Formats: sequence, structure tokens, C-alpha cells
Amino acid sequence: QVQLVESGGGLVQPGGSLRLSCAASGSIFIYHMGWYRQAPGKQRELVARISTGGITIYAGSVSGRFTISRDNAKNTVLLQMSSLKSEDTAVYYCTAGWITSGSYDPRYWGQGTQVTVSS
Repeated sequence: QVQLVESGGGLVQPGGSLRLSCAASGSIFIYHMGWYRQAPGKQRELVARISTGGITIYAGSVSGRFTISRDNAKNTVLLQMSSLKSEDTAVYYCTAGWITSGSYDPRYWGQGTQVTVSS
């Protein structure tokens, strides 16, 4: 079991950048890590994930703007966000999980951090 704590959220202007961090209470090297987001009135969506081997996958809406990375030695996962848009406004959640039947299966969730993109 692992506990996840996100940080780095806040208010940023459109076109700006923000870096989210996720600190895990234990080793993450066995987990596939991901970032989800949920905007008011919308379904939660998987924004990006990174495999145990460092392979990354992004949602089409953030591809080319967001970068996920992991540091197993520090038990941290980062989400670098650039060229932010108002539609990126959401609560962002860090997850740890596995691949089950070919799909990402997040088992552990952080408490979330708010990202607001507004002028």
C-alpha cells in the first residue's frame, strides 16, 4: 500500500506553466503512475500515465503540453504543464496502480490539488 500527496496546484494565467508533484509514502517502482483530473460537472479523465519502465501515454487534449515523469529513488512523480488553457482547470489527482486486462487500473489515489487557469 502507498499513500500519495499532491502539491503544486494554484492559479495561473492562460498560456502559463505549472508543475505538480506527487510524493509517495513508500516505494513506487512496482507501480504504474498516473495523473487524473476532474472539472466541475465533468467526468474524471486520465491525463497522463507512466509505466514502471518509463513509457508515457497522454490524453489527446494535453499531448505536447504536459509531461509526466517519475523518480523512483525519490518516490515522486511530476506533471509539468505548459501552455495552460482555461479548460485545464480541474482538481488533479495522482494515482498508483497496475495494468489489468490491458487497461490502467489505479488502486491508490491522492487527495487532489486544484489547478485554476484564469486571467
